[in-house]
Amino acid sequence: MQAAWWNTGLAGLLPALTGGPLTPLYAVMLGLIAAYWWGRVWREARLGYAPRVAWWAVPGLGALLLAQLLDVPALFGVGAGLLLLAEFWPAAFVPAPGRSPQWERVGWALVGVVLAGTLILSPGPLGPQDPWTGVTGLLALVACVAVLLSVLGRPRGARRPGGRALVPPLKTVGFTTRWAAAVSPAWPELSVTLTGNGAQLRNVSPRPLLLAGWSPAGVNAWMRPRRPDGTPLEVLGVGEEVFVPLGPGDGGVRVWYRPERPDAPPHLFRADWVPARPAGGERVLN
Repeated sequence: MQAAWWNTGLAGLLPALTGGPLTPLYAVMLGLIAAYWWGRVWREARLGYAPRVAWWAVPGLGALLLAQLLDVPALFGVGAGLLLLAEFWPAAFVPAPGRSPQWERVGWALVGVVLAGTLILSPGPLGPQDPWTGVTGLLALVACVAVLLSVLGRPRGARRPGGRALVPPLKTVGFTTRWAAAVSPAWPELSVTLTGNGAQLRNVSPRPLLLAGWSPAGVNAWMRPRRPDGTPLEVLGVGEEVFVPLGPGDGGVRVWYRPERPDAPPHLFRADWVPARPAGGERVLN
């Protein structure tokens, strides 16, 4: 009786939809990956972000599914690589457009859900007997549900024209922010590259960073990051760089900033290295 129930349940439905063998454990794994990705899309939508590179998760799930159906192990590696790309790429999610919500996208997504369900459940040549149609319907369902979550999850009234979240600016007057309870994230959101007369800071996080100020390590200073033309740089976009001048005897740099999120506390980036010797030795990053 238990076997009969299982064959009529989800684990028995998926092999019928895709036209090939799909073990129950593998089906559950794919379902958990899809549910996790939907949850992340919803969480990012609540912060005002929409998927961009994260859409590679859909063909990644398709490659994992086809690896089992076609018995091609190489597709498993392709699918895993696409899922990692969708998860860890710095621009996996970008600021959503200014209008909230976009009801036309909701309408098209609902139409897509209905069409995907038709492809999955309808009998005949467009139904479960065709494995490619079944896989296409499942992936279309995953993508359309993600569109609904991305649009409906966006907070109301938390956007301004231009698509950026309304984040209060950091206070840079006096030492209010510098001596506040800044936290250092477990994974650095900035990278540093030493040059002959300073350091190049790069935003390696998936979100823009609101820059407050910086100083050399061990120096009681407070300087604003500036563009090449000398104007202050307040927002460092994803993948953008800013140059900070340092002397040959400086052994580190400190940067105070905050991710562009309404609930983000001030962050502190620390980088230290061994200064170059006067004889012209190389500096070693610690």
